[in-house]
Parts: sequence; C-alpha cells; structure tokens
Amino acid sequence: MPELPEVEVVRRGLATWVGGRTIAEVQVLHPRAVRRHVAGGEDFAARLKGQAVGDACRRGKYLWLPLTDTGISILGHLGMSGQLLVQPHDAPDEKHLRVRLRFDDALGTELRFVDQRTFGGLSLHDNTPDGLPDVIAHIARDPLDPLFDDAAFLTALRARRTTVKRALLDQSLISGVGNIYADEALWRSRLHYDRPTATLTRPRSAELLGHVREVMTAALAVGGTTFDRLYVNVNGESGYFDRSLDAYGREGEPCNRCGTPMRRRPWMNRSSYFCPRCQRVPRTTA
Repeated sequence: MPELPEVEVVRRGLATWVGGRTIAEVQVLHPRAVRRHVAGGEDFAARLKGQAVGDACRRGKYLWLPLTDTGISILGHLGMSGQLLVQPHDAPDEKHLRVRLRFDDALGTELRFVDQRTFGGLSLHDNTPDGLPDVIAHIARDPLDPLFDDAAFLTALRARRTTVKRALLDQSLISGVGNIYADEALWRSRLHYDRPTATLTRPRSAELLGHVREVMTAALAVGGTTFDRLYVNVNGESGYFDRSLDAYGREGEPCNRCGTPMRRRPWMNRSSYFCPRCQRVPRTTA
C-alpha cells in the first residue's frame, strides 16, 4: 500500500495539474470506486459538476481536493492499487478505469482514478474547521509536517503498552508510516520490530524518529517505492526507492551493515524484515 512518500508525490502532481481547475463532468464507471460516498455515484457526479478545485492536500496516506468556497472536499485513498492519473482526453481508457473527471478549460487533460483491486476510492466529505475532511480528523500529523510535535510524539510513544513497529503503524500516533518504511527506519535504528516501546529511552526514541524522517525524505526524492507498477505518479511514472532499500524485501541477502543474511518473519498479516545481528530479538515483550 502506498505510504507517505508515494502519496506526497501524487499530491504534488495533483497540485500542479489539477489545482485551480473547474470540473465540467464526472463519470463514475464502477460503483465500488465511490462506495464511501453513501449517496451513490450519481449524487457524487452531480455535486461535483461546476465546482472549482483548490490546492491538493495530504494527511498521512490520505489525499483530498478542497472544493473552493464550499467547505467540502473530494477525499481519495489509493488503497492497494489506486492511481490518480492526468491523461489527455484522447488517451485510451485504462483497463481498470473507475472514475473520470473532465474540466471546463482548454488544457486537454482529465483526471482519472484507476484501481485494479478496487480497495481505494473517492468520496465527498464536509471539512472540519482545520480544513480536513471530517472522516480523517483523527489521523495524526506526519513526521514531515512542519507542525508535527516531536516532544508529544516521544512522550506518547514511550507511554504506549505495545511494540515499536505497532506504534509506528498507529496512524493516530504518527501518520504516513507503513510496513516498508517502518522496517527501513527500524533497520537504521538497529531496533527489532518487537521491541517494547516502554524500554526505549527518550534519546533512542528521538533517534528512531530521525530515521523515519530520513528514509521518507530519501524515498520522496526519488518518487517513492514501486514493486509491481501499481503505484505510479500522476504522469504514470514509477518510483525508484526500491533500489535503495536496506531491509524490506531483502530476505536472505546480506545486511548492508554487517553482512549477516537478512530474515523475514510473518507479522500482523504482513512481513517484517530485519537483521538478526544488528536488530537482536528483545529479551522482554510488551
């Protein structure tokens, strides 16, 4: 599933190619793509017609396009395979095209939501006073947000009765971190994924937060991580951070720090990748 760097790359593309345009027509081609809009596809399309789109925004893994002067936003979640593509009008339809937005200008491009597995979707929601769609008001700020509160995060992290990777994936504590970048940050921090948060000192926690920021910034600089071509930016281009991964997906390969073969273990219906020498199994559990 796309994490913060991938979603931020898409947000930047939307800000460049969609922000400031007015919607002329919406076609909902698959009902599951708007299933979170409880009034249905026809209502979704009708309410968007004639609306001006503001600057694209992001909180964690969620994207939204505010509708100017309405207090309403189009909320998008990419799920496992969702793509928001800016395409010429005459470009052939993608096999899994679900929603099309056309604009009332002469730029000749439209916004398409493509989703092979249909786990993602678009929906309309009222905004909170802070400008967030109300359904994601509980999502914490992400570590690249200028208003992220480091001190509050470090205190909350050490107070949780959980393990460190579970905490990193808790979107109410810190948003945007998923399985890939959690494993990468933990490898850089030499921390095992099952290390209890209560055993982390404040300096150790601060070091971990620093590595979370470093790995996400590095991934963002090369367009995010692409494994199966399902994640692309708005121009259909892949990211290249998979070539720089130190932990995720490297089972059996030598650790880039000590040479020990990397291991993979099942974890919460996912996998965790770690170095058994650099990231030793903790003696105690949460």
